[in-house]
Amino acid sequence: MYNERIYLTPQEVLDKEFKIDARGYRPQEVDKFLDMVIHDYTEFITIIKKQEKEISVLTNDNINLKNEIRRLRTNLEAAEDSSVSNKYVNNVDLLQRLSKLEKVVFGKNE
Repeated sequence: MYNERIYLTPQEVLDKEFKIDARGYRPQEVDKFLDMVIHDYTEFITIIKKQEKEISVLTNDNINLKNEIRRLRTNLEAAEDSSVSNKYVNNVDLLQRLSKLEKVVFGKNE
């Protein structure tokens, strides 16, 4: 993914040998190599900052989604509890009505 933007591998930096002139290493060759190293470091910094930003965004999304899941679970539990209590209330109401109807129909006045 990033290979097309990075010139050097760590092994290439380690293995790099410069030709020696009468006065030492060739300055142009050293400068060219150091320019490539600088470029790679700049690219690494850019990549790292981009990934840190992406990690931050994804972490925030993850937190928001977890909060949404908690909220939905709470709402679901509340709805289930409400449904159970409504069934209980409805059953009690039905039994009371049935009892009243039986009293009227069968004439059982207590």
